[in-house]
Amino acid sequence: MILGIETSCDETAAAVLTADGVILSSIVSSQADLHARYGGVVPEVASRRHLELVAPVVREALSEAGIALDEVERVAVTQGPGLVGALLVGLSFAKALAWARSLPLVPTDHLAGHVASLAVAPDPLEPPFTCLLASGGHTLLLAVRAYDDFERVGTTLDDAAGEAFDKGARLLGLGYPGGAEIDRLAREGDPEAFAFPVARVPGLDFSFSGLKTALLYTVRELGEAETAARRADLAASYQRAIVRALVERLRRAVDETGFERIAVVGGVAANSELRAALPEARFAPLALCTDNAAMIASAARFHAAIPCPEYLALDAYASLA
Repeated sequence: MILGIETSCDETAAAVLTADGVILSSIVSSQADLHARYGGVVPEVASRRHLELVAPVVREALSEAGIALDEVERVAVTQGPGLVGALLVGLSFAKALAWARSLPLVPTDHLAGHVASLAVAPDPLEPPFTCLLASGGHTLLLAVRAYDDFERVGTTLDDAAGEAFDKGARLLGLGYPGGAEIDRLAREGDPEAFAFPVARVPGLDFSFSGLKTALLYTVRELGEAETAARRADLAASYQRAIVRALVERLRRAVDETGFERIAVVGGVAANSELRAALPEARFAPLALCTDNAAMIASAARFHAAIPCPEYLALDAYASLA
C-alpha cells in the first residue's frame, strides 16, 4: 500500500494506491474559493491552509481506502516543483509520518506525477509515447520512454498555458480558476470572431505572452461595454489560439520523437476544446488532471524508496532544474 501526499500549490491531497496502480482512495481539498478573492494563489495563505488540512485529508484517504495506518508500506510525497512553503508542509508531514512508522519514503517530482497519472489501473498507457504536460505552472513536451525515463523536448519561454488562461480570464473579468471559466464561456462564443496570434518560436518551445498582450489590447480597444457584450466571443477566440499552439507543437513533437502515441496531462488536459482537437490522444482521467495525490503515489511505483531515516534531511525545490 502506498500513501501519497500532495501540497505543491493550492490543493491539499492524499491518496492510497496498491502496488499495481489501483486507486483505493483519492481525497482533494481545493483552496480555489479561498484564493478567488485575490484572483490567484497567495503562497502564504496556501501554506497556512495546508497546515490545517493535511492531517484530516490523510485520515480521510485512509478511511475511504478501508485501511489502517499500520497497513501503509511506503509514503510518497511531492518534493517539487511548486510553492516552497506549501511543499514544505507536505514534505515535513510525510517525513514525520514515515519516520514515526519506520517506513520508506519516495520523494516525487510533481511533473513525473502528472505523467504517472496515465499509469493507473484499470487501463494504464504503456510507454513509449509523446506527452504534452500543460498546467498552471508548466507547459512541456516530453518524450516518454518509460515512467522513470523521459526527456523534455519543449517548454514555454514565458507563461504556461494554464497561466495564460488565468491571466486571460482576469482581463475578461471572469472568476478564478480561469481555465474552467473560459472553457465554460467559450461554448457560447464564436472562436473565429477575433484573430489572436499563435506564436511560432524556434524548435518545440511555446510562448503565450504575445497572445496575452493581444487580448489586453483588444479589450482596451473595445471598451468596457463592448467587451462585456462580446465576452463569449473573446473567450472562444482566446481559447482557440491557446489550443492551436498546443496542438501544433504536439504534432511536431511526434515527428521529432518518433513516438506516435500521444498523451496529454495536467490541468489544461481537462479543457473541452483541447480534448476535441486531439481525438487520437490519451488524456489523463478528468479526476487526475488537476493536482492530486493519486498521481504522486502512482509515480512512486516507478522510483526507489529511501529507507528510514535517510530521508530526514530532504528539502523541497521550487522550480525545474
